Amino acid sequence: MGVATNGSSAEPATALKFLIYGRTGWIGGLLGKLCAERGIPFVYGAGRLENRAQLEADIVEVAPTHVFNAAGVTGRPNVDWCETHRVETIRANVCGTLTLADVCRGRGLVLINYATGCIFEYDAGHQLGSGVGFKEEDTPNFVGSFYSKTKAMVEELLKNYDNVCTLRVRMPISSDLSNPRNFITKITRYDRVVDIPNSMTILDELLPISIEMAKRNLTGIWNFTNPGVVSHNEILEMYRDYIDPNFSWKNFTLEEQCKVIVAPRSNNELDCNKLKTEFPELLSIKESLIKYVFKPNQKTSSA
Repeated sequence: MGVATNGSSAEPATALKFLIYGRTGWIGGLLGKLCAERGIPFVYGAGRLENRAQLEADIVEVAPTHVFNAAGVTGRPNVDWCETHRVETIRANVCGTLTLADVCRGRGLVLINYATGCIFEYDAGHQLGSGVGFKEEDTPNFVGSFYSKTKAMVEELLKNYDNVCTLRVRMPISSDLSNPRNFITKITRYDRVVDIPNSMTILDELLPISIEMAKRNLTGIWNFTNPGVVSHNEILEMYRDYIDPNFSWKNFTLEEQCKVIVAPRSNNELDCNKLKTEFPELLSIKESLIKYVFKPNQKTSSA
């Protein structure tokens, strides 16, 4: 069955119906709320991603116009879990995602797949502070964690599916500062943090854009972060200025960090020109942080 992709005329909002996988996850939960607020009919998938028959049954029952995949394994409490649970990680992140993509293609459905940009690390051609980011067509160069390896592996395979829209999310942040998955919440609770500029994703701004991407039937790989980079210290300074004037933190080096984690972490800048061209209103990372995260949560009068 043919798939209408990349800018083909989208259905009116009343004709949309989304099938979402990842009900218990952070992004999947937020996506459902957004659909409810916008009056877009949606159903959470009941099937396991690696179970083809269950996915087929979901699609027959729901009859969606688009499918969203926000399911998968990131590990609890962090990606170090994946180092000792490799089969489970492969089953969800590789086998499951590929099965869903294949089922959707057979049904002529676009799949919006929330992936990761943590498959790159700064290198000679993309040096820290250079402003040169990795583009959508660049080959992943970060193999420090098993989680990232599986994500790079499945991204490469998904290139063969013309119905898939791969969104490279990085260090996601939302206005809900109580959520333990929120990057800001994480680093405010750490004893010590590194201080490295990175590309990041403000979900309050970008998740609505992902819905619009579905409406436009956009496919292919997209760096799904706000333009520019922001460092750990810059975020924590904003946190202090807007939320808690008494907040303080300590830094440590990457070498020191390696002693308290199992797998190395990805640090990089992604080039967002493709996304910015499609959505010119997209704010830079620091502007988006202030507008969508810190201003709505402001508790100080000095910022």
